[in-house]
Amino acid sequence: MRLSLRQIRYVAEVARLGSIQAAARSLAISQSSILAAIERAEEAAGGAVFDRRPARGVTVTPVGERFLHAARGLLAAQAEFVRAIDVLAEGTPPTVRIGCFEPFGPLFMTSVVRRYLDEVGPVEVSLMGGNQSEMHDWLAAGMVDVAVAYDIGPSFAASCTPICGVPTHAILPASDPLATLPAVRIMDLAERPLVLLDLPHTSHFLLAVFELYGRQPRVQMRTRTYETVRSAVAAGLGVSVLNMRPLSSSSPDGRGLVRRPILDELPVPTLMVMDIYGAHKPRFVRRLIDLIQRFFAEMGPRNFAVTLPGREGSLLRS
Repeated sequence: MRLSLRQIRYVAEVARLGSIQAAARSLAISQSSILAAIERAEEAAGGAVFDRRPARGVTVTPVGERFLHAARGLLAAQAEFVRAIDVLAEGTPPTVRIGCFEPFGPLFMTSVVRRYLDEVGPVEVSLMGGNQSEMHDWLAAGMVDVAVAYDIGPSFAASCTPICGVPTHAILPASDPLATLPAVRIMDLAERPLVLLDLPHTSHFLLAVFELYGRQPRVQMRTRTYETVRSAVAAGLGVSVLNMRPLSSSSPDGRGLVRRPILDELPVPTLMVMDIYGAHKPRFVRRLIDLIQRFFAEMGPRNFAVTLPGREGSLLRS
């Protein structure tokens, strides 16, 4: 179809005013432009859109009524699109949609959201927690504006802003003799039952920590929630390896477990913020990314990662 959105608007204006000449004056264009638009509309509709009567203007035909019904829906959608883009460019939309790696919700995202609302005012935040694969799918489908996750698992086609490196550390029952040491080794952890955070890609990464040193731990318990990992370790069901430590005052560690850095050299996952906008990020997304960068810069690696002196989690910038 060779009919443009602008020409559809011309035809709708003729129908509204009942006159080609009046529509030309209203739109400040030539009558020939309107006649060309009507011709294109009639080609697309397969019949006459208007019944033209000299000196009496035009009336809409039955074919024209069907055409205009569809045209008005399209023009209304176009107007809503323009309004939505204006909101993106100039302000914050009514709902900000954030996806995050599920454990991040209680660990720090509630604190991030609180700061964000303090800065932008009262908007609705939709915080969706999921695994690494779900983050990938939600971004690809446009279901979230941004996602906060690690750079493990499937590569993200979205625009990625690195925030910080978060080294792997051990969590131990307070009663375990290893808890008295300042740091632990993989070979010692591998001798104990393992409580595994069993999320897609996350579990593969955590088990690979042992495989790097030729160890295969005995998994005592698998769970899909960070909170259950902590509870199981505190109950003496085994040890675990994790990355992020709690940053929210609403999710502190209990007395039954301790965290210790790992002496062995291990790959360090990067905390990332991914978005669907690429280089043309709207202001509300730029503000959120900037806030997350400032949040971790203020916390400092000593607070968000359990590390050895001289091997702190690094703050990164895109």
